[in-house]
Amino acid sequence: MADGDTKPARKPRPAAVVLTDSAQARVAHLMATAPADAIGVKLSTPRRGCSGLAYSVDYVTAANPMDERIETPGGVFFIDSASVLYLIGSTMDWVEDDFTAGFVFANPNAKGTCGCGESFTV
Repeated sequence: MADGDTKPARKPRPAAVVLTDSAQARVAHLMATAPADAIGVKLSTPRRGCSGLAYSVDYVTAANPMDERIETPGGVFFIDSASVLYLIGSTMDWVEDDFTAGFVFANPNAKGTCGCGESFTV
C-alpha cells in the first residue's frame, strides 16, 4: 500500500453460532417478556450433566466485552467467551411439539452426548 492508503475493509467474521429463524423468534419473545434490567440472552456451557458440559440460556444484565455478541432482530444474543470454542460452527434452533419445547443444538464439536441429550462432551 502506498502512503496515505487506508487498510482494506475487513470482511466481518461469521458468528460462532448460527441461530435459525425459529431461534431468533424465541430470543425476540424472551426479550419481549424479559426482566426490566435484561440487555440480552446469553448462551453458556457450564460443567454439569453426565457428559460434562450442558447448554444454558439465561438473561444477561451486563455485557462482558469478551463475550461473542450477535445482533438479532429481536435482541442481543451473547455467547459466553469461555464457551465459544466448544460452540464454533453450531446451529441453535427452537423446537416445539406436543410434548416439549426448547432450544436444540447441532454442534459439530460434540464428540458424544448423554442419553437424555442434556449434556455433551468435546
